[in-house]
Amino acid sequence: MDSLTHIAVGACMGEGFVGKKVGRKAMLWGALAQSIPDIDFLAALWMDTPRSLLAHRGFTHSILFGVLISVFFALLAERWHRPHNISFKKWLYFFTGVVLVHLLLDAFNNYGVGWFEPFSTYRISFNAIYVVDPLFSIGPGIACLALLLLKKLHLKRAFWWKFGLYSCGLYLLYCIYNKTLINKDIKEVLMRQQIPHEQYFTTPAPLQTWLWYVVSGNEKGFYVGYRSIFDQKRDMDFHFFPRNENLLASVEDQESLLRLKRFSQGFYTAENWNDTIVFNDLRFGQVIGWKDPKEKFAFHFFLNNSTDNRMVVQRGRFAKWDRSVVVRLWERIKGE
Repeated sequence: MDSLTHIAVGACMGEGFVGKKVGRKAMLWGALAQSIPDIDFLAALWMDTPRSLLAHRGFTHSILFGVLISVFFALLAERWHRPHNISFKKWLYFFTGVVLVHLLLDAFNNYGVGWFEPFSTYRISFNAIYVVDPLFSIGPGIACLALLLLKKLHLKRAFWWKFGLYSCGLYLLYCIYNKTLINKDIKEVLMRQQIPHEQYFTTPAPLQTWLWYVVSGNEKGFYVGYRSIFDQKRDMDFHFFPRNENLLASVEDQESLLRLKRFSQGFYTAENWNDTIVFNDLRFGQVIGWKDPKEKFAFHFFLNNSTDNRMVVQRGRFAKWDRSVVVRLWERIKGE
């Protein structure tokens, strides 16, 4: 999830926990605890891009880190608010819950979360909700604003923190339901159209939950397409992208390449752009693939030149967006 959504969710959880006892400070504690796993963004200050990609949502998003930081926050809050009648155990339950909710929410995106680090590098990705989904964020956002404006003992405060948490929780369940429908449909499509599916995944296209981006293939390459939950057509239109593993043999920095492959969880291709070898991580979608199925992938890393790769995850995400792209997205959501 994006940082603002984490802050709003944490603030609502803080209000629900001890809002009546410590006032708006409860929202601050919740927002801080909900945000602390993202401290790993600092890794980009001294690591190269392949290392920082793996550091983000790595150890600071692990269950071990969640437990340790929750104990620290509980000790700090229990001492900070003395005298009070809130036990250390209750503070610990609160902070553990808030931090673990962060780890859980991030796992529903496509980036991957290192729950088991440092014992295992395996990453969890449920691919059920886009990293920035306005319909998920709007409820907590409105609730957080209302809680900031209302007085400490206002009777409506309980309504608003519940509204913020329940609204996003119900929407997440709706996204999971859509994911279930799409996966069932896609499995049938892949079998019927005889598309290789040794590796495949589905994840929402940008900013919504009805149009899904589909990738399926094997070591030779991947078939990419889009499927709406409202589609009536039995079959899908796929575009094939060869893996081109042979292009990667000439890359000098094989150590960085191995990190990129690990980060991509096996969903990658290579291309030649003039004299530059480009590594594509397919999990982050195409720039405007629902309009042009041959479009570039949003995540493209330049392997053999000095081009800046620091913003590689965000670089192509909303490139080429204009009114016609949004209109086509809406039309594609409505189904074919």
